[in-house]
Amino acid sequence: MTNTLRRSASLIAFAAALVASSATLAPAWAAPKTDHAGTVRKLVGSPAFKKAAEKLDADFDRTIADVITLTEIPAPPFKEEARAKAYLEMLKAHGLSDVTMDAEGNVMGVRPGTATKGKGPFVVIAAHLDTVFPEGTDVKVRREGTKLMAPGIGDDTRSLATLLAYVRAMDAAGIKTKSDILFVGNVGEEGPGDLRGVRYLFNKSAFKGRITAFFSMDGSDPSRIVDGGTGSKRYHVTFKGPGGHSYGAFGTVNPMTAMARSVVDLYAVETPKDPKTTYSASVTGGGTSVNSIPHEVFMEFDMRSESADELAKLDKTLIGILDGATAAENAARSTRFGKISYDPKVIGERPAGKTPAEQPIVGLTAAAVTAFGFKPEHGASSTDSNIPMSLGIPAVTIGSGGKAGRAHALDEWIDVEKGESLKGMQVGLAALLAVAGVD
Repeated sequence: MTNTLRRSASLIAFAAALVASSATLAPAWAAPKTDHAGTVRKLVGSPAFKKAAEKLDADFDRTIADVITLTEIPAPPFKEEARAKAYLEMLKAHGLSDVTMDAEGNVMGVRPGTATKGKGPFVVIAAHLDTVFPEGTDVKVRREGTKLMAPGIGDDTRSLATLLAYVRAMDAAGIKTKSDILFVGNVGEEGPGDLRGVRYLFNKSAFKGRITAFFSMDGSDPSRIVDGGTGSKRYHVTFKGPGGHSYGAFGTVNPMTAMARSVVDLYAVETPKDPKTTYSASVTGGGTSVNSIPHEVFMEFDMRSESADELAKLDKTLIGILDGATAAENAARSTRFGKISYDPKVIGERPAGKTPAEQPIVGLTAAAVTAFGFKPEHGASSTDSNIPMSLGIPAVTIGSGGKAGRAHALDEWIDVEKGESLKGMQVGLAALLAVAGVD
């Protein structure tokens, strides 16, 4: 055999050996596949979790009593203090450590983990204290069969009560988590609150930079997993002009014309369906009298998108429309008494965000939903989770369990039928424990 043939035979033999050994070598360099479903199945099947579930069952009436107590304490926007103080005392009664109210009005307490012993980092589970309803709203709870009805009962006092039930269940079962868990009742989730409670928690509180995972419990549906944060920007735009008599000053510029043109031009804008991007001209007012050219009118605009880039683009478009509508009115009619101007005041701004599917909090939560016979429904919404998502901190919003309806309406309701409620409550508990880790 010639040297060339010998070299060729050696190369062929080496290649064959390499191919034959590849099945053995592959796992050494392949990324391990995380078995979230297996992790949750093992957790849910453990004696400790079963004991915790038994405690949720035994304490169900107490949980419903907590729902009623909290619901009947009014918590209109920016006036959550009475409910916050009541919840603070409930957290203290449940034996959490470092129970406190921060400068923004959030109340919280720590359940120390075995690894960090209350010093962080923290897994947070939060529910919001505020409602959308104004001061003076009747919040008395009414009962019809298994339905409880009152403003804010499902959004979000049921969640507040469920968090307390989790603490009792974990304690009764002797469950110890590796991570510290911070239980939070936060202010300012609804409309004008602009996520101020969670915004403060992540940016200014003593826990800034110490939170590694975040659950917001908001609403009831146990199959819903909000892993996308719909961003929003809202303006109160005031249009001003010289005004005047409707007959005597006819032909003078009119701020209402500029406002009307702005609305018409905005509604000619086409936005993408994916990522979903929307706008709305929502509230208007102003003027002096039916026989006066107004000197001031206003319009409120709402813009939303699942994409920060698309929201910024729409924002720029709206400002361009306002500029154009104002200039057009100043060009169309007399400005001898003064020109039309506008003042766009930002009244709300929520950042868009997304928790990637590969983050453990998403996979483990989906596995928890599945473990109890529900089908995970991933989606985007505007919730407290927007803040951590925008900061790159893994976050999802989950339901408290059971059925509910008519959120943000005076006849809001939850169904407290025990079987479905308990099954749904266990989803959130399993997800929380899976992310925090159980010793």
